[in-house]
Amino acid sequence: MSQNPYPGKFIVFEALDGSGVSTQIELLIKYLKEKKIKVHLTAEPTRYLIGGLIKSWLSNDWKSTPECLQLLFTADRAYHLEKEIIPLLKKGITVISDRYLFSTLAYGVLEIKDRQWLFDINKKFILPDFTIFLDVSPEICVERIKKSRFSIELFESKEKLREVRKNYHEIFKKFKNIYIINGEEPIKEVFNEIKKIIAEELKT
Repeated sequence: MSQNPYPGKFIVFEALDGSGVSTQIELLIKYLKEKKIKVHLTAEPTRYLIGGLIKSWLSNDWKSTPECLQLLFTADRAYHLEKEIIPLLKKGITVISDRYLFSTLAYGVLEIKDRQWLFDINKKFILPDFTIFLDVSPEICVERIKKSRFSIELFESKEKLREVRKNYHEIFKKFKNIYIINGEEPIKEVFNEIKKIIAEELKT
């Protein structure tokens, strides 16, 4: 994994589902546009063909091995970088992604114990300039999910989310430029913390 060599900033949000990431990203994009900073929002899994296969898998429409799923995530990410993220970074545009490779690592090890294999299939990708992790308890996440959806997707039981949260914290110890924010605070307070990070990182 290498540092972003392009002029545009690459910002990633990571969190458990139900952590309120979408709300905070929406507030951040509005804030950056007010600062006249060109910004582009994207997400993983993507809206492209392979991303569609992943979403279908996660919704239990079809099944294969855990290794197959992780290879799909990797293929989706490679295409995502090639066709969308890197061309924009080259133009100096700030790219915000709702999830990236840390999700692969945190969720992937639930079923694939060979962590090195997961790192290896992602090692050719660029790292974000910085990552914001909204830390919210699995109990709160599941309650939020139940209020907003008719069904709970794969990986969204409390037990699995506890493991994923632990995995995130362990993985983050291996990387720099990770900001962990208490996502259980009121929306405005959470965003104020994010704005402080943005002001420092982007010199806004």
